[in-house]
This record gives sequence, C-alpha cells and structure tokens, in this order.
Amino acid sequence: MTQERKLPVNDKTPEEVFIWGVKLMEDEKTDTVLLKFLRSQYYMVKDAFTMIKNTIKWRKEFGIDDLVEEDLGSELERVVFMHGHSKKGIPFATLCQDKELYQKMFSDEEKRQKFLRWRIQFLEKSIRELDFSPGGISTVFQVTDLKKSQGITKPEIRQVVDQVVQLLLDNYPEFVAKQVFINAPWLYMAYYKIISPLLMQRTKSKFAFAGPSLSTATLFKYISADQIPPQYGGLNKDGDFGAADTVTEIMVKPSAMKIEELPVTQMTRFIMLLVELDLMDWVVKMLIEMQACVVSWEVRVVGWEVGYVAEFIPSSEDGDTVTIEKNKENWINSRGASDDI
Repeated sequence: MTQERKLPVNDKTPEEVFIWGVKLMEDEKTDTVLLKFLRSQYYMVKDAFTMIKNTIKWRKEFGIDDLVEEDLGSELERVVFMHGHSKKGIPFATLCQDKELYQKMFSDEEKRQKFLRWRIQFLEKSIRELDFSPGGISTVFQVTDLKKSQGITKPEIRQVVDQVVQLLLDNYPEFVAKQVFINAPWLYMAYYKIISPLLMQRTKSKFAFAGPSLSTATLFKYISADQIPPQYGGLNKDGDFGAADTVTEIMVKPSAMKIEELPVTQMTRFIMLLVELDLMDWVVKMLIEMQACVVSWEVRVVGWEVGYVAEFIPSSEDGDTVTIEKNKENWINSRGASDDI
C-alpha cells in the first residue's frame, strides 16, 4: 500500500518588485535593467544575481519609493541640475562644487545625511525620465564642475563623497555613459593619473579631465554649443533666443580676418559662436532682402579676444552699406538689433 505525500501549496501572490520605476518581469524593460547588472559584473551571472538581490534589499531599507515623493527643499537645486543632451542624444547633468553651500550642508552629520538623501532622490527622479525600452537611452552624461571645489582633503566632504560613490556603485550600475570633470585643479588630475592604471580600460574610457583652459573645448567635443550653459561658453540660456533660432559656429585661425555673410529676411534672428580667436578682425555682413525688417543677433567668443564689425549690405546695387556696430578692440561678447533697415 503506497502513501501519497502532499506538498504544501503556496497561496501567496508573488511580490511585485520595482527597480528605478521599472516593474521586473513585466515587459522588455526588464531586460535592460538586468543587462546593467550583468555588464557591471562582467557577465558573471552569479555575481549579478547577488547584486540585484542586495539592491532590492537596500531600496526597501532606504525607503526609495517614499524618498522620491519627499520634499527636501530647493536649496540644493543649484548644485546638481539636468539640462540638455549630448551629441549622441544622452541627457546630461551638471554637478557644481559650491564652496559656501558645502560648508553649510556638511557642517554636521544630520545635514550630511540630508544631502545624501537629496542626492539619491535627484538620481532616482532623473533615472525615471530615461527610456528603458530596447534601443532606448538609459544612461546619463555627467559633467562635474570643480571650479569651487573644497578639495579632496576635507574629511567631512570626503566621507559623504565616498558614501555616495559606494551607493552608486552598489545600486546604480551602468548609468553613467561619460563623466567629464571640468575646471579641475592639478591635484585632482594628479590623483587620477595615480589611480588610472588600476582601473579597467572600459572604466577609464568613461572619464575625462580638463583644466580651466581646456574645459570649454572639452565640453564641445561631446555636447553641441546650443546645449551648453553660457557660463561654460555655450548658448543654452533663458532670454530672447531659444532652441528654434539659428546657431552658426565659426572657426577662425589666429591673427586672421574672416567675413561671414548671413542672409536676412523679416524677423531674422541669429546666434553666432566664434571659437579659437586671437586678436583678429571679424566682419559680419547681413544681406538685406526686404525693405523693412528687424534683425537681432548675439555673438559669443570662446577663446581669445576679437575685433568686431557688423555691416548691413542691401541686396540692390544702388543701396548703401550701413555700419551697425563699429570695430571693437578687446571685445568678447556682443549682441545688437537694428530696426527698419
């Protein structure tokens, strides 16, 4: 006579698991999430699985879902902000080292923990704007401005930075497509040269350092001028000009003269970006095609000083050339407008 053994039946509904706003095992977005963990562990499945379990556990303990909705104030919004895209269409964030704010925020442990929570909250909100669909952009291009950095020797700052970095490595793998440090003091660059031989080539390819003199040129390698804020030599700013306006980038050799002709129609607006200049003369000729129009322009110089002349030339042969802006020596940036030409 045989006796059947009954196995216990689990009537519990499987728990829904979310990572970065993506419900796991629901659709193809799960593949993108899992692939990030696999890549970070060099496709070692066991290590990647352990990392996922630890990340899920940490997210519950840290209270990520509640943190996203928490109001931590707006004081830190000038430290990290998202804006624009790289030339490859990757959204980029700028992290500014604000000396005064850091001194205030890192003065005691409570404030340091608030900064840590705010940094994770900002990251979570930014990640949830990404596209985890197959072929979508699920990475961030990050720019860190070290101009007002407190330095890597401050113990209270180093403590928070180390904690943030470790949390990112453990729980946010493969999100940084490129990390560019601008206005980097020599100490940072020397430190990176010391540790770079210890890094994997795939990791080193994600980092770029630039001192003050090369910061703007370095940003232009990865980001177009209309996406870069004006404080870094770009044209992305609030004001009279917007993304729909024409941007012309002009490269001029040192000690040379260049004439640029821009055809003008009614209500024409131009933003002109000059780079690599060295005490030379540059003439802008606006070709007028209509009797009455308004022309607005803004010129930005990235590099050296420039002498500048703006002239309006009528398209008719019997018209007279009108000099709108005479030659300016030691000129850096200019803007102007002419009515009823």
